[in-house]
Amino acid sequence: MATLQEQLTEARAAYHRLQLGESAVSFADSNGERVEYRPATVQKLAAYINDLERQILGLPRKTTLHFATSKGLT
Repeated sequence: MATLQEQLTEARAAYHRLQLGESAVSFADSNGERVEYRPATVQKLAAYINDLERQILGLPRKTTLHFATSKGLT
């Protein structure tokens, strides 16, 4: 399995290729699964790079909370 730094290097290279207009890039993620990014998902790749950088620095992962209600709101 690749280290976080190796994954970050590969993700940055993938981001660079997308910015240069290549149609798609793919690589294995930390779970060993293949992930493909296309120009339309460049924001997801940037978020992935940000997450890897945070992990390397030992910062907590950002989490998003979604609230749902079923009473009183339309």
